[in-house]
Amino acid sequence: MTDDLVDRARTALDSAYAPYSGYPVGAALRTADGTVFTGCNVENANYSNSLHAEEVALGRAITAGHREFDALAVASGARDGVTPCGMCRQSLAEFCDDGLPIACDEGDGDVTEYTLGELLPTTIGADTLSAADGADGANES
Repeated sequence: MTDDLVDRARTALDSAYAPYSGYPVGAALRTADGTVFTGCNVENANYSNSLHAEEVALGRAITAGHREFDALAVASGARDGVTPCGMCRQSLAEFCDDGLPIACDEGDGDVTEYTLGELLPTTIGADTLSAADGADGANES
């Protein structure tokens, strides 16, 4: 994982809008062709409407036509090794294989790396939905 990707995540958190939690987060998602998309968290007084840094970066990349990714870095203002939440892990799993490296900024130059599969060993995917469709016949015509 490159230091540059972690630096881009740190820079992205400067744009975070986190007035309620006081916990800014930045993410940097690198595509297979090397393009980097950043995102930051955007909070809302109705917490369920808040956007997470990883999903903002992923959405920007998808909007630009990218579907293949090779690395993610995440940083928080606390430099506490924040990892993507379960919702963001599942969103990443839609487009990334379980080997996607994820660098989590621990501060003072320390980074802990995981793979997506380590953080989310069981995902819901298209094959899961296909199996469910035929499981009980409820979706048959």
